[in-house]
Amino acid sequence: MNNHATHHIAEKSVILIVEDNLSLRDGLALNLRLHGYQALVAADGESGLRLAFEKRPHLIVLDIMLPDMSGLEILQQLRRHGEQTPVLILSARGSTPDKVDGLNLGADDYMAKPFDLPELLARIDAMLRRPRIQEKQPDINVGRIAIDPSTRRVRIRGKTIDMSAREFDLLYLLASAPGKAFTRDAILERVWGWEYEGTARTVDNFVANLRKKIEPDSSKPTYIHTVPRIGYRLEIGNDSC
Repeated sequence: MNNHATHHIAEKSVILIVEDNLSLRDGLALNLRLHGYQALVAADGESGLRLAFEKRPHLIVLDIMLPDMSGLEILQQLRRHGEQTPVLILSARGSTPDKVDGLNLGADDYMAKPFDLPELLARIDAMLRRPRIQEKQPDINVGRIAIDPSTRRVRIRGKTIDMSAREFDLLYLLASAPGKAFTRDAILERVWGWEYEGTARTVDNFVANLRKKIEPDSSKPTYIHTVPRIGYRLEIGNDSC
């Protein structure tokens, strides 16, 4: 992507940093501004959550270990209220279980501290370049699942399912063409963007998370089926509504 295009994205994007470490928070905000973004900062969970709802940033960089409420609590509250703002967790807790917990709660990406600044900026760029679902696209009902692109909410038998922005985009893509087999490469390009440098394993992990959220039994999926050596397709489930 050329520099002009990157600047075009950055100049319109507001990023909220929720981080209690003063030097890290101010340093990251400075670098984001130098990179062309607008940066908002919060030193604790309460003010971070308030800014997230009031300012509606395009992306949130979120620490987990905050003085009043954890970053995971903030993430849960955002998703519970239907906020699909992309969230990148930046935490000293970098074990695989910690990352899995964050992603399962609705985070879109996770980086461990200490981190490489150019990599962080590249990930933020990639998240903001991700194609967005247009509001004019119709609702989709697949079996007991109702997908509403205008609010970016997914309901099962009327109950809203907590889902990250990227999980929603993945489900909407599969549900937009029931029965069609999407290759992992096609999914990466459509959901993450062609510049993203992830692997097929990234798709597999997100599909596994989606199955836990929408399948009656994730070990015996009735909606998202694996197509051997290709990728995935979505079928109308045979569970009763």
